[in-house]
Amino acid sequence: MPVTPPSDLPRTLGALRASGHELKGVKTEIRDNLLAALREGRDPWPGIVGFESTVLPQLERALIAGHDVVLLGERGQGKTRLLRSIANLLDEWVPVVEGSELGEHPYAPIAPETIRRAGELGDDLPVGWLHRSERYTEKLATPDTAVADLIGDVDPVKVAEGRSLGDPETIHFGLVPRAHRGIVAINELPDLAERIQVALLNVMEERDIQVRGYTLRLPLDVLLVASANPEDYTNRGRIITPLKDRFGAEVRTHYPLEVSDEVALVLQEAHLAAEVPRHLVEVVARFTRHLRESSAVDQGSGVSARFAVAAAETVAAAALRRAALTGEARAYARPVDLEAVPAVLRGKIEFESGEEGREEEILEHLLRRSVADTARFALRGVDLGELADEVATRPVRTGERVPAAEVVAKLPTVGSLTEVARRLGAEGTEDPGPMASAAELALEYLFLTRKLAKDETDDGDTVEYG
Repeated sequence: MPVTPPSDLPRTLGALRASGHELKGVKTEIRDNLLAALREGRDPWPGIVGFESTVLPQLERALIAGHDVVLLGERGQGKTRLLRSIANLLDEWVPVVEGSELGEHPYAPIAPETIRRAGELGDDLPVGWLHRSERYTEKLATPDTAVADLIGDVDPVKVAEGRSLGDPETIHFGLVPRAHRGIVAINELPDLAERIQVALLNVMEERDIQVRGYTLRLPLDVLLVASANPEDYTNRGRIITPLKDRFGAEVRTHYPLEVSDEVALVLQEAHLAAEVPRHLVEVVARFTRHLRESSAVDQGSGVSARFAVAAAETVAAAALRRAALTGEARAYARPVDLEAVPAVLRGKIEFESGEEGREEEILEHLLRRSVADTARFALRGVDLGELADEVATRPVRTGERVPAAEVVAKLPTVGSLTEVARRLGAEGTEDPGPMASAAELALEYLFLTRKLAKDETDDGDTVEYG
């Protein structure tokens, strides 16, 4: 991202006019750039996964209509990321009055001090340039947020300099006026105290602000976007009805609808310390989805997409730790590494009140179910009967303390394992890690479907299938 504007941009008001530049409102900018992207077949929302046919069309219609927008959804559904993505639809560079507190357009100054400067300097008014990344302002709503934070207050320093209290130039502007010609995003909007919500009413409808008795008719040019939990965003919750009424669009978000979307999201967001094959990422994705459907889990609090990301990162960390213990040069995740997920991430899930003491049992059951579902999908049509028969007579030992090479060395030579390797991306590699990972998934599936027995050591570090 550029940090300084191109040197050939106009630097005075006169030069800006001579260049033919036209003044656009922020909502017009967003509309024009969004429509241009749609016409050209470009993706206006890079990095947004799983909303293509549901949330994004609704949001696009709202932005084209010029509406202020609130995104409603449970935690971890990507609301904040989506709000931040709207800034990509702004023009890359826009002119501002150099030194202006509010980033005013040189053609249309709105603050008393800037209007005075523009009148004195005329075409010599200095012009600066603002990048789109500096035109997005975000505020996490908290109960201690004050009107001064969002709107503004009298600045005692300016009063001490000799200006009278009646002088509008004594006002220190808050976050919303300073976002003039940009986007203001308020996360968890209902968490604002009611009096703070009231302070936003004029901003959204009349586009002016009031500070300690001053009524400044500042024609603010802002797009106000917000996020909220659906339970709180009602007049029975913590949102006042007049503010709710002023948002032109309410867009519901959701968790990924397809396993493939969940997998894509994890692969995009997770920072993996070791290589995690796709079939294990899919196990994590299915595990997350089973948790969202479980009656034992408090669905009011939701199961965040961050859970799936953290689970994948935990699997990678377990693989790296295992490689260090066994002396393997390459850390490659295997199904044995999934065992670390329930213990590490148990605190990220809220269970129903009647499930005390059963949390670990529930997590382990759903994880085993996820492994079985993934293997069934990945290996459908593969006859594993011969593999089961061979392992029943010649057990295979695996686990955290068993290197991949040792696992592979004990595997029987059967045609079904070749197909398993092909299906799970372990074919044609000299590294034993991928083959050990693929074989372990097949063996675990045979165990879960009661085709094989499994004996664990007392410390749980090694397992023998047979």
